[in-house]
Amino acid sequence: MPDTNRELADFLRRARSAGDPTRAGLPQDDRVRRVKGLRREEVALLAGVSTDYYTRLEQGRHITPSPSVLDTVARALDLDSVGREHLGHLVGANPSRAVRSTPAVQRVRPGLYQLLAALEAVPAMILGRRTDILASNALARALFSDFDAFRPRERNYARWLFLDDTARALFVDWEVQARAAVENLRFDTGHDLDDRGTRELVDELTERSREFRQWWSEHRVYQRTFGSKRLRHPIVGELTVDYETLTLPGDSEQTLFMYTTQVGTSSHQALDTLISWTQTGPRVPA
Repeated sequence: MPDTNRELADFLRRARSAGDPTRAGLPQDDRVRRVKGLRREEVALLAGVSTDYYTRLEQGRHITPSPSVLDTVARALDLDSVGREHLGHLVGANPSRAVRSTPAVQRVRPGLYQLLAALEAVPAMILGRRTDILASNALARALFSDFDAFRPRERNYARWLFLDDTARALFVDWEVQARAAVENLRFDTGHDLDDRGTRELVDELTERSREFRQWWSEHRVYQRTFGSKRLRHPIVGELTVDYETLTLPGDSEQTLFMYTTQVGTSSHQALDTLISWTQTGPRVPA
């Protein structure tokens, strides 16, 4: 079975196992449930398709559902908008297309480097495909890590989060942030399952991180465009930063992350201290 179909089959099975028959409004029956969640025939009933059709879809067979069928399947599985989009990516990925063995190298245009440099009081960085760290300003490097000092292949947010001990020590809520990174990476991979760089990253993290291996196998997808991170910084102590993301015009595969703190809080004071430190002190060690 091609990789694309395995991903689709795995996603549907796991979504079905997480289903709630009561929430779905299915009538109760006296049969003993041998599987967790919904049965295939129940998903088919809720989606308005035949059991055979849904079974073939879940098995990753070579069928291409219409958008309306995908919508009904997504509703039957109680998928959110991100899950529905991920399902569409998996179904829409054509196994017969040419594999992009040498993906185009992502580059940040000069104007964006100028923008990052101008944000002297705001930690900011640009992430690309598979959470590659494409660029960051001085304050972001002081807040998180000196990504510019990493070897090029190591400049990846998910890789840093799982394989660098300083990241585990930095995040008070490391498990929350690490799970979010896995779910975002899962969603991102649905856009291009043939990407060699993504496969290599996933293989490395699966081999080297028990937590990544476990959470990746759950096949949960989510796209976080804003939120907060709790940090225990080695220079300024504990602080909470809020982040917002902006997809850059002209390149939908590059995202600008900006981190701020609430005025009048200890976190705001800590960030002000870090700003002063970056202007007068040494660079954060790698």
